[in-house]
Amino acid sequence: MNKTHLRKAALGAAALLAAPLLASCGSDDGGGGGGDGEKAGKIAFLMPDRASTRYEQQDRPLFEAKVKDLCPECEVVYQNADADPAKQQQQANSAISQDVKVLVLDAVDTKAAASIVENAQSQDIPVVTYDRPITTKPADYYVSFDNEGIGKMIAESLVKKLDEDKAKGGLLMVYGSPTDDAAQLIKKGMKAGVAGSEYDILAEYDTPEWNPQKAQDWVSGQVTKFRGDIAGAVAANDGTGGGTIAAFKAAGLDPVPPVTGNDAEIAAIQRIVAGDQYNTISKPIKIVAEASAEVAVAFLQGEKPEGETTLFDTPSQLFTPEVVTIDNLQEVIIDGGIYKASEICTSKYKAACEKAGIG
Repeated sequence: MNKTHLRKAALGAAALLAAPLLASCGSDDGGGGGGDGEKAGKIAFLMPDRASTRYEQQDRPLFEAKVKDLCPECEVVYQNADADPAKQQQQANSAISQDVKVLVLDAVDTKAAASIVENAQSQDIPVVTYDRPITTKPADYYVSFDNEGIGKMIAESLVKKLDEDKAKGGLLMVYGSPTDDAAQLIKKGMKAGVAGSEYDILAEYDTPEWNPQKAQDWVSGQVTKFRGDIAGAVAANDGTGGGTIAAFKAAGLDPVPPVTGNDAEIAAIQRIVAGDQYNTISKPIKIVAEASAEVAVAFLQGEKPEGETTLFDTPSQLFTPEVVTIDNLQEVIIDGGIYKASEICTSKYKAACEKAGIG
């Protein structure tokens, strides 16, 4: 299946998911809401951190807008845990005390968050796990992209690039947070993506809290140790990728070895345009945010959405992402409506955009 078809498949899957859930919003159960027979209520939307800019810039506004569209009188109780699992636990308890009817959770620490799921479910509050799975306690629903597939895709893309360049040397593997089960799935995929290639793994690192500065500090040490032997780096997301690139540049590596990413943050897209980052993953947040809103509203209306698959004993909906390089950036990111050219091609990147035909 080609890349355009993958993107259309993901969007189509979102539309298919929407149909039965949208229908549930018009059910005859309960009283007053956004329409005849709808129930109104509060939905908690708990995000993990601000290190990844997507949560404030994309996930929150997209989720809130979709809930408002589906259930105008429903209220979203939003909290960001700032990478603190204890704070997220407190936020969940606070949301429950505010009489939320559904809890949507992107966990800081997916093992510690099992207690959040248990506490909510004990009070008949359905839990929708978002982006990151909780593997030790089944939630009521899970919406995400295929995280293991993401890791494999970015790694395989990098290996192909290195093969084409006839590169020599080994790889640095910069994984995500050790307390995030989604990061562990990405890690598994990353390892699978480089397995069997001619590029040995020089060193590996689980980045605490997905912190870009910690990734940068670790990579700086590896450059000192392996200078001249680094063919590239497989980084689990755009934050760790950005930290890796910063370390390479600070060490004076020229050219900068190819580095992967994931999330298609604007800064990463700009690095790809500038030639500093090799790839990222386009997983339109709109898809998972809106699908999660549909599931949450359906639960609030008394429905029980069925997943297309089951993962960790949880009904699940997993969407297919897409690798983005300079070769398809225009098609996927700009023509696909994820960002406008004006958002990417600021004054600093105008010349690089023109050179790459981005606009």
